[in-house]
Amino acid sequence: MGAVLAGAQQAEAAVTESDFLDDLPVVLSASRLSQPVSEAPVAVTVIDQEMIHASGFRDIPDLLRLVPGFSVAYTRDNTWAAGYHGLGDAFSRRFQVLVDGRSIYSPHYGAVNWTDLPLSIDDIERIEVVRGPDAAIYGANAFAAVINIITKTAAQVPGEFVSLQIGEQGMRGATVRHGGGDGALRYRLTASTQQRDRFERDITDKSPSSGDNGQYFEASKTNFVNGRMDWQLSAKSDAMAQFGLSQGDWSAGKQVSDPKGILEPRTQDSRAMYLQLAYHKVESARREWRLQAYYAQNRFDADAQADLTALGIGAVNVDQYLLQTRSNIELQVNEQWRPNLRGVWGGEVRQETVTSPQNYNSGRQWSGNLARVFGNLEWRPHERVLLQGGAMLEHHYFTGIDISPRVAANFTLTPGHVIRLGISRAYRSPTFFEEKGNQVYVLQSGTVADVVTVPSDGLAPERVLSREIAYVGFWRPARLEMDVRLFQDKIDDFIGQDKYDFDPSDDGGIRPNEFKYANIGSARSHGGELQLRWRPVHALDLSAHYSRVFLEAHFGGAGIQNVINFNKDVPVSAPRNTWGLLASYRLDHGWEASMGVWRSDAMKWLSEGDLTAAYNRMDLRVARRWKWQGRDIEASVVGQSLLGNYQEFRDTNIFSRRVYGSLSLGW
Repeated sequence: MGAVLAGAQQAEAAVTESDFLDDLPVVLSASRLSQPVSEAPVAVTVIDQEMIHASGFRDIPDLLRLVPGFSVAYTRDNTWAAGYHGLGDAFSRRFQVLVDGRSIYSPHYGAVNWTDLPLSIDDIERIEVVRGPDAAIYGANAFAAVINIITKTAAQVPGEFVSLQIGEQGMRGATVRHGGGDGALRYRLTASTQQRDRFERDITDKSPSSGDNGQYFEASKTNFVNGRMDWQLSAKSDAMAQFGLSQGDWSAGKQVSDPKGILEPRTQDSRAMYLQLAYHKVESARREWRLQAYYAQNRFDADAQADLTALGIGAVNVDQYLLQTRSNIELQVNEQWRPNLRGVWGGEVRQETVTSPQNYNSGRQWSGNLARVFGNLEWRPHERVLLQGGAMLEHHYFTGIDISPRVAANFTLTPGHVIRLGISRAYRSPTFFEEKGNQVYVLQSGTVADVVTVPSDGLAPERVLSREIAYVGFWRPARLEMDVRLFQDKIDDFIGQDKYDFDPSDDGGIRPNEFKYANIGSARSHGGELQLRWRPVHALDLSAHYSRVFLEAHFGGAGIQNVINFNKDVPVSAPRNTWGLLASYRLDHGWEASMGVWRSDAMKWLSEGDLTAAYNRMDLRVARRWKWQGRDIEASVVGQSLLGNYQEFRDTNIFSRRVYGSLSLGW
C-alpha cells in the first residue's frame, strides 16, 4: 500500500519512486503495516529463501549470522545463545522471537527453545529481523531485536517433498512433507528427525588446574511433526490453523576432573507442543482485522544422582524438571483513513505458567497474566516525508504498567534514497526465574544440600532508550540495495546476578555463596552497521554486512553486594568488529556454488559463557538441480568451518571442520 501511494504522488517523474520500491523487500514486522524497507520506522534485515538455501545452514539460529550486529553460538544443554550489539548470554533474553505471530520466548529463563522448536528450515518462507527495539509494536522483551519467522502457506508447497542429510560429527537429518487440498482448503504436513553432535567431544589442551579437561557429551536427536491448514472462507475472509509436536532425546553434561561436574545430567528429555488458530477478515478497502489465539507448552526433564561423599556432602538428587505454558489471544486491526494516513491498533492478553521444583524450591505452579494495547500511525504530509508514531501500553504481572513509545521520520532525498531518524523506548520485564528463582540441590534424605540462587527483592524492568539515523538506498542500474545505520542505546536497570552469602545456613553446601538477580547497573552502546545486497545479473546474488560496536558499563544499584566483573565483562560482550559475506552463483546445467565467510573479534559471553577468541569461518556449498521422471531433484555438498576450528560460547566448545551431503526430491 505504501509503495502504491508513494508512486501515485510522483507519477509525473520519468523514473518514479514506485520503480524503486517495487525492487525493495516488503516487510510486515517493523510496524505491523506492509511497507518497503525504505519506509519502515526501524532497520529490518530480510533473510529470504535464496539466502537460506545458499548458506547451507540446517539449524535456524545459524541464519542470524547473516544479520549485521548479531553474534550466534551453541552453548550447552542443547541451547543456543544470541546477542545483538553485545549483552548475549545463554538465554537470549532480550529478543522477541515469533513464528507466524506466535511468541516462543520462554517465561522461565527468557530463553528461546530453538532445538525443540517443531519447525523445519525447509518450511520457512522468510525471516524478518528488526534490528533495534520494537516494544511499541510487540511489547516488553522486544528489547534488542525482533526475529519474525514466516512459514510457507499450504498453497505454496503442494505435492510431496523429501530431504535427507548425512555428514560428519553425527549430523543426520530427514524431512518429509505432504501438501494437499484444492480450491478453498489447503493443508501441509511435515515430519522430521534431526541429529547433531556439534562440538569436539574430547578436550585435552586446558590447564590441569582448571578442571576442564575431559569429555563433553553435547548431542541431540529431535523428532517433530507439524501441520498447517489454510481455508479461504470467502472472497474477504480466511482462516488458518497450525499445530506442532516435538520430542528430543538429548545428551549433555561432562566427565571432567572437577567432581561437581556430575551434577549435570548426561541425558535430557524435551517435549514441546503448540496449537494456533487465526481468522482474517477484510471488511472494506479501508479496514481489515485479524484475530489469533494459541497455546504452547514446553516440558523438559533431566535427572541424575551425584555422589559427592568425597566432598563431605553425600548423595545428591538432581531433578531439572521444567514445565512452561503460554495461552494467548490477540486482535489486530489495520485501517486506512485517508490516502496519506493509515494505522494499526489492537490488543493482547496472555497467561504464562512455570513449574520446576528444583529451580523454585517448591512444587507450586507459578503463573502470571499480561495485558497490552497498541497503536501505530503512518502519515505522509508531503511526497518526500513519511512520519510514524506509536506506543504500547501494557500491564505485566511483575512490573505493573509500562508505556513504550516510538517516533520515526523518513525523508526521501531522491527516488530510491531515504534518510530515517528514529527514537524509541523499550522495556524488558524480568522472567520468572529472575524474579522468583530459588534453585536448590537436595540430598536423597530430602534435606537441602546447596542453595544456588535466592529470590530477588523485586526487580524493575530493564529500560532502553534507542536513537538512530539511517540511510536506505537502491541503485537500480547496479541492482544494489544498501542500508547504513548509526545507533546509540542507553540501557538502565540492567538485570544481572549479584553473588554473596545471602543464606548463611548454606555455608556448608557445595558453593559458599548464592546468586540473586538484581538491577545492577547500566550500559551504553553506540556504533554503526552496514548491509548490502547486490544482484547485478540473474546468476549472481551477493549479500554482505559489517558492524562496529562500542559498549561500556556502569555498575551501581541499591543494596548490591558483589557483582562479578560487571564493568569488565559487559564492554567486551560485543565484538568490536564483525562482518559477513554470502555469495551464490548459478552456473549452466543446474549447477550452483555458494560461499559464506564470517569474521568476529573476541567477545565475552555473559553468565555461564567464556571469553572466546576472534575467529574467521568459511563455508562452501556446491549443488546441482535436475529433473528425473517428473521429480525435482537437488544434490549438494556443504563444507563448514573450512578455515579451521573456533570457539563457541565456551572455550571448551570447539566447532571443527566438517562436511555433509544433502539430497532433496519434490514432486
